[in-house]
Parts: sequence; C-alpha cells; structure tokens
Amino acid sequence: MRNRPPPRQSPREARDDFEIVATEPHLRDLVSRLESLPHVAFDTEFVSEHTYRSQLCLVQVAAPGVLAVIDTLAVRELEPFWRLLTDPGRTTIVHAGREELGFILQAIQARPATLFDVQVAAGLVDHDYPAGYAAVVRRFLGLPTNKGETRTDWRKRPLSEGQLAYAVDDVRHLEELWRTLASRLDRFGRTTWMAEEMLAWQDDVEESFVRKRWRRVSGLGNLSRRELAVARELWHWRDAVAEERDMPPRRVLRDDLLVELAKRKDADERQISLIRGMQRSDLRHILKGIVTAIERGLSLPDAELPGGERHRAPPAQLAVLGQFCATAIAGECRRQHLAPALVGTASDMRDLLAHRLGHGDDDRPPLLATGWRKEVVGDLVDDLLAGRAALRIGDVRAHDPLVIDRLGG
Repeated sequence: MRNRPPPRQSPREARDDFEIVATEPHLRDLVSRLESLPHVAFDTEFVSEHTYRSQLCLVQVAAPGVLAVIDTLAVRELEPFWRLLTDPGRTTIVHAGREELGFILQAIQARPATLFDVQVAAGLVDHDYPAGYAAVVRRFLGLPTNKGETRTDWRKRPLSEGQLAYAVDDVRHLEELWRTLASRLDRFGRTTWMAEEMLAWQDDVEESFVRKRWRRVSGLGNLSRRELAVARELWHWRDAVAEERDMPPRRVLRDDLLVELAKRKDADERQISLIRGMQRSDLRHILKGIVTAIERGLSLPDAELPGGERHRAPPAQLAVLGQFCATAIAGECRRQHLAPALVGTASDMRDLLAHRLGHGDDDRPPLLATGWRKEVVGDLVDDLLAGRAALRIGDVRAHDPLVIDRLGG
C-alpha cells in the first residue's frame, strides 16, 4: 500500500464554489477528469435510521482542481465512480470511512486500490481516537470547519446552499490532512503500521457486510449455549424480515426482547404475547416467525450449539490484572503519541493475558499479540509477566500515574 503522497504542489486556490452533479453525463465527465489524478478524496451523506441499509443521498468529491457534490437521488448509476477508486495506483482518502467502504462493497464487491483513512492515521500519531473530522482538522491543520446542518435530512430536495456547503466542507481538507498525516507517519516510522492497519480494517468492514454478526446483539454475555442458539435463530429471522421489508432490524424486534425470548426458551405463542413490549399491532404477522425461530434453536443438537466460552467472565484475578495493565499500557501509548483506544481495549488486554496464562479458548492469537500491536503492547506485557519489567506508581498527580520500568540484567 502506498501511503506516502507525491511532493506537495502549489496549493490550489481556496474556492467556495463547487459543481453539483445531477445527471449521468455529468458524472461520466467528472469521472473522466478524475481518471488522470493520482488521488481522490470523498465522503458521503446518508440516512440510516429508516431502512435496512443506509440510504445514500450525496457523495462529495475533492481532488486537485475538482470540488463536486454528486446528487445520488438524481444520479442512480454510480458504478463508474466506484470503479474509478479501484484503479491501481490511485489513493482514495476518507475520514471514518466505514460507510463509504460499505457503499463501494455493496455496489461492485471490490475495494479501493489504496485506501487512506485520516481518522485511523490520526490515531497512529496522536492520542485521540476516534476523532471527528472537525477535531482532526483543528488538531493537524489549525483550521475551523462548518458546524451547521448536523440535523439535516439529506433525503429532502432541494438542498439549500448552506446544506451543500456543509457537505462539501467534509472533503475540502482531506487532501491536506492526508499529506500532513502521511508525513508524520513517515517521521515516526509508522507508514507500514498504517498499511497493516488499513488492510485489517478493510477486512473487518468487508466481513461485517458479508458475514451475519449475530453476536453483536447487546445482552448475550450471560446466556447459556442453548439460549445463544435461540438468540442466533431469532437474529437470522429478524435480519431476513428487516431486509425483506427494507427497515432497520431493531424495528422488527428490539435487542432486549430478542434476548428475553432467548432466556425464556418458550415457543408458546400465548406466553410470547404476554411479554412486556410484545403487545404490538403487527404481532400476529410476526409471531409465527418468532415461534419457528425459537423452535429451531431449541431443537438444535448439543454438538451444534454455539460456544459460549469466550463470553464468560474471566477469573477475578485476571480481570484485576488486565485493568492495571491496560491503564499502564494506555499511558505508555500516549507517551509514544499513539491513541490507546486504537491500540486496544481493556477487554483486548484481558484476552492477551488469558492467552499468555493458558486461559484462552480461541486458537486465533489475541489482537494485542499480532502485527504492530505486538511490538507496542504484546512484548511489553510478556516482559511484565516474566519479571523483565515492573509496574509502579509514579507521579500520583499526573494524568498517567502508572509507569512501566524495564529492568536491566
């Protein structure tokens, strides 16, 4: 992955004007102009609370000599633009680009040739992650951003000049951020870290769009394996209904009700209808599906039940040790100009300690024992466990009072 931008050219004169792309011929013309450029920055405006998948409303584009807004409610065929981003040798610049990558994957099942997320890059050279676009612009460029229109319904037409200007502002500084952050990554010797992190990040995003992630339902932590089986079947049923009706899954059945049904393990229609929150006008239309899903989970052979081991609480001493280590490591990260939240969570630390102390259940190595995180965290924790490093209290008034000392000899 190429993270280092070409030498800085003469800065483009700041412009308040931008083009609005509202026809397919205009989009083809825009793509034609972008084809000769080595990098393209883009952002999107979308609405996600009413449909199964996010509804794309605008695509904002910035490149040398180009500042444009694509009205995706007027221009439906965006494949030429998405394909442009997959061309070898071109860098695509985004901020917090999970949804942006998702739109590309859904449209053409392909990734950008080279993707650079300025939010991720900022976390690799600074202590704040995840940082919003305005915060990153202020932190690294010292520039203000447009703070209005945060409550805009981007589906409404026509959009005002203020709304469009707000949307364009989200891409106006991405190229300069890319240059600034790429330079800092290079200075810290973390360009390869960025390449590694972007690859893993894209893998995770792509997996989330391809694989059904039923374990993300909140409240599964204390369920038995049989209850997890029921929850999984209810999740798959709910997801299928939501996709068919083009509505958010939680509007079909809330997470708390899904978990409550899994805990009860009761497929009786009358008992289900008595659960608080299940008194709804469309219950008769969905009750049969709920019953069938519960019955599938209850009838599953024991050998096919989802494993619940990795959801169990760790031993008490492991939890305490993990909290101490996570706090100390967070201080070390900040001293190294790294965002602790990007490096890993307290849960990731417990997973690492469990793995090192023989309590791990998963054959896959924990996050903190792989890649650049092993260099930053994994080896240091190994030294702590082996007595080659010590944890002590430094300045009790400091933001990071816990200090890790490497021991000689």
